[in-house]
Amino acid sequence: MKTDLKRELAAYSARRGVFDVVDLPPLRYLMIDGHGDPNAQAYADAVSTLFPVAYKLKFMSKRELDRDYVVMPLEALWWSDDMTTFTSDRDKSRWDWTAMILVPDWTPADHFERALAAATGAPALDRLRLETLDEGRCVQTLHLGPFDEEGPVLARLHDEVIPSRGLRMTGRHHEIYLSDIRRTDPAKLRTILRQPVTDAVGDA
Repeated sequence: MKTDLKRELAAYSARRGVFDVVDLPPLRYLMIDGHGDPNAQAYADAVSTLFPVAYKLKFMSKRELDRDYVVMPLEALWWSDDMTTFTSDRDKSRWDWTAMILVPDWTPADHFERALAAATGAPALDRLRLETLDEGRCVQTLHLGPFDEEGPVLARLHDEVIPSRGLRMTGRHHEIYLSDIRRTDPAKLRTILRQPVTDAVGDA
């Protein structure tokens, strides 16, 4: 039986126009860091490395552990010294990012090392790592449409929703790309927008 972690992890479901508070357990990801416009080569190289390794891990799990699963979608963390570069300015040259794909918690460390060795030709293997991300409490919503139309939704999340609930932002803006950008009309792209938070009261 094939496991689909998107169905098992409630935080991989979000609603358009609704800002839900979710509590996430620590999760493990394949990760590659970078800087600048996601339309540039560095980001493309990261994506072209993450998926081959993710599929090698899947096949190892199926063959050696008898545990098959659906490879998870691409995700990314985004940050900048000035967060208005995401909401109003949209200056992509100033963005920092971590492109990533979730892997099951049962994946042995040696599978990762072997997948790296087998993924010959992937362009960013030297930057790839396996790391646990512990975001804890987050606020998230679903954005429907082109990525460049996220700004107003993020502004509402950052400037209205989070403060109104007695919370403040912590950690990095997180996006989960539920649609295949190669095959989906930009108007129909489904992206979860997530922001880790903590209680504002009592924090210095």
